[in-house]
Amino acid sequence: MSAMRDLSGKNYKDYSYCLTGRLDLNLSVRMYGMITIKTLSKSTYPDLYVTCQVFAGDQPLTVVLKTSYRPMSSKFAWNEWITLPIKYRDLPLNAQLAFTVWDAASPRKVEPIGGSTLKLFGPFNIILTGPQKVRMWPECEADGNDTSKTPSETGEKDEMDRFEKLLKKQDRGDIPKIEWLDNLAYRQIEQIHKKLLVQSDKMLLNIDLPKFDFPVIFDEHEYESKGHGSFNSFGGSASNSIPSFHTNMPGSSIFIVDDPEIARENPVEAKHRRLVRSHRNGPLDRQLKPNPKIRDELAALTKFLKSVVWSDPAEAKQAVDLLPAWVDIDVDDALELLGSSFENREVRSYAVTQLRSANDDDLLLFLLQLVQGLKFEHIDSNFGESNLVAFLIERAVKNPILGNYFHWYLMIECEDVAVSKMYGKVSYQYMSAMTASGIQRRESLRRQGELIETLANLAKSVQQMRESRPKKVSLSISLVLYSIFMAAILTAEICFSTFQIDKLREYISDPKNGLVTFKPLALPLDPRIEVTGIVPERTGIFKSNLLPLHLTFSCTDGSLYQVIFKSGDDLRQDQLVIQLITLMDDLLRKENLDLKLLPYKVLATGADHGMVQFVQSMSLANVLNENNGSLLMYWRKYHLDERSVETFGVRPEVMDNYVKSCAGYSVIMYLLGVGDRHLDNLLMSPNGNIFHVDFGFILGRDPKPFPAPMKITKEMVDAMGGFNSVHYHSFKSYCVTAYNILRKSANLILNLFGLMVDANIPDIKAEPDKAVWKVEERFQLNLTDDEAIKFFQNLINESVSAMIPQIAEAIHGWTQHWRK
Repeated sequence: MSAMRDLSGKNYKDYSYCLTGRLDLNLSVRMYGMITIKTLSKSTYPDLYVTCQVFAGDQPLTVVLKTSYRPMSSKFAWNEWITLPIKYRDLPLNAQLAFTVWDAASPRKVEPIGGSTLKLFGPFNIILTGPQKVRMWPECEADGNDTSKTPSETGEKDEMDRFEKLLKKQDRGDIPKIEWLDNLAYRQIEQIHKKLLVQSDKMLLNIDLPKFDFPVIFDEHEYESKGHGSFNSFGGSASNSIPSFHTNMPGSSIFIVDDPEIARENPVEAKHRRLVRSHRNGPLDRQLKPNPKIRDELAALTKFLKSVVWSDPAEAKQAVDLLPAWVDIDVDDALELLGSSFENREVRSYAVTQLRSANDDDLLLFLLQLVQGLKFEHIDSNFGESNLVAFLIERAVKNPILGNYFHWYLMIECEDVAVSKMYGKVSYQYMSAMTASGIQRRESLRRQGELIETLANLAKSVQQMRESRPKKVSLSISLVLYSIFMAAILTAEICFSTFQIDKLREYISDPKNGLVTFKPLALPLDPRIEVTGIVPERTGIFKSNLLPLHLTFSCTDGSLYQVIFKSGDDLRQDQLVIQLITLMDDLLRKENLDLKLLPYKVLATGADHGMVQFVQSMSLANVLNENNGSLLMYWRKYHLDERSVETFGVRPEVMDNYVKSCAGYSVIMYLLGVGDRHLDNLLMSPNGNIFHVDFGFILGRDPKPFPAPMKITKEMVDAMGGFNSVHYHSFKSYCVTAYNILRKSANLILNLFGLMVDANIPDIKAEPDKAVWKVEERFQLNLTDDEAIKFFQNLINESVSAMIPQIAEAIHGWTQHWRK
């Protein structure tokens, strides 16, 4: 069975990566309830339950499963999902679901109320999805036979059946929705429905089957087996070039011709698919991923250049002369040629030439790495020879946004004694390159520097004023199960007083300090924003060891922009991680996959201070603590929508944001090997978006041994509706889709890491030779897309079932509770 064609014959193979994971899931069905049961007493509601079993060919394919016990107080309703032990891909075409409603008449006796047999495949071999109304045969047990005596459909149709068919078409999008007209129609349909219910004597069971993004059909044609080695009526083998002709019966005029290539792919269909794919995606098909052999061929230029003995002048000259003969390379490969492995100036100039095809938005995504690449330029007194320097300065002068970040990336490197002289020269040339019209920009950058210096000194003053008071009880925690990797000792509590906040606001309010109001200035963190001062009354201090400042800037357009200013903290590693999240978000969006990520901005303005964009949010730990461990309870307080049954009374867009962002960050955090994940550094925005903060451990490093591959807790899955819910299945589908999309851009991501090997990033600096390899290992480039899907699904299952991370999370939460 596959999900390849819809009724129009359109080929959906290009979308099979979206459905492969869904077809690998077990068949599930939700029992809604019973309606129109006139055979039962209206005064009492018996104890009813429903059994369900899959049949095919008059034989059962699964064991019998039943709903849990529920006392019926006012209506017959279960609203419960049942997952059957058979996968969609294993269902035969004649598969049927047998439903029987039972009455527990006594402790040892049950009686059938009604039964029905539902065919899982409808017209055109399309599998049934969505809501289904199943007719029940009174006092009968469903037989599940191919020629069933309890069929779910008898061919009888009434007015309500016609309405339900139209409603399904509207749900699929075949009929456009017009809200005002739909509301009138719904009310009329409801009145007709009530009237028909009174007149009808039918017993019905309402169920719900999972939905798919595309129609799923059974597409497994069985042919009579005629092997290549079978002998035909002519005495020859079917594998010969002469076709075998024979008749089915004497005197028949119909001849059967054996086709020895019946199992091979039709070249006409294959060509058609390639043409359709090319027409849709243009010259570059991002859906295609080269296998290892083709990938090695595409990387031939870099392999060739690595094999050249550059110390041999003749060989080096010959290699350089051959460069123009190669086809133009992508920006991804050009970045590799700017790494430490390639020192030849002509080769690096060739790479810069290829970079010129990148637009400013793309260039901004890897500007941080290009500035690091200047370390491999070996710039000397003959400064003008570096084409990379000239290229970056040229683009920075033309684009003020690019120029702003270029300036700050240079400034932080100027603090490193080993390269400060070189980066100082680059900064001087950049300032000199701005002509008379650039005086205002130079002045803006100078004022930005003064603002950062003032804020850094202010943050240090606040830290010096902080109070540290011992707790009354010194508590040491040592648990047997946890002692092998963690011992928490709580001996002091760092706090700040209102005195510090008052002093902070007093300093900002003083006009002499130039912070409460100033001329419009591009904010260093986001130069698209022009700020005119800091709002004193909206200033605060975060309760953290380093006491970061919470600052609110007033903007020229009347809006407010909130930032966190940290002193005593090197933000370069956080800056790198956020840059890569932004890059991966851009790669996913180019594939029309928006996972609702929130890559907030981070700018390291010095080796021990920097700015972070403040995003209104709460930690998952706080949300769960304040809402009895339920995210759904929290959402219902602020995003209640009682009509949204499928999202458990929560607005659908909030659930969509949550599921997609959980998937996106799970994949990216795994690829980057981000460690020390707990519910205090997983935050949630007011609209349900999940995002991660605090990236002190990357590339597989973690302060706790045996961490799970991803941070996915039971509480997070419960918010999706549980492990058998449609939303959890969607979460896993988004995960594997994002993973395969990012694997296609692995070359770009790995080359960016290669340019950072000499950066002062703690976790890269620890093992610079292994940094790229650690990321490459997580991409699993040796696997096919289907194998990668199974690999990542196993990672998800491992993450949600790992016990040690759950114990670590519990102890972390307890530790935070005592600290508070």
